[in-house]
Amino acid sequence: MRWTAVQPPASVLRMKELLRTTDPLRLMRAQDILRVDGIESYALDQHMSVLEGSLGILPRRLMVADRDLFMARAILREHGLDD
Repeated sequence: MRWTAVQPPASVLRMKELLRTTDPLRLMRAQDILRVDGIESYALDQHMSVLEGSLGILPRRLMVADRDLFMARAILREHGLDD
């Protein structure tokens, strides 16, 4: 059996920042809303609280694929989660 690496589509490799917040509940709410609409999102910097002493001052980022950015912004705006 021969194994080959599967390269993800280029559009998945280009991620854009959709949301930046220090509120973990807002971040989770945005992820849930996007998931329902079929948009995959990734939360970055969630574990930075270890470095900051759990103060919650460093913002967390929500990233989406470049191709989903326009629709994701519209969805968050519709739900009042836009900046």
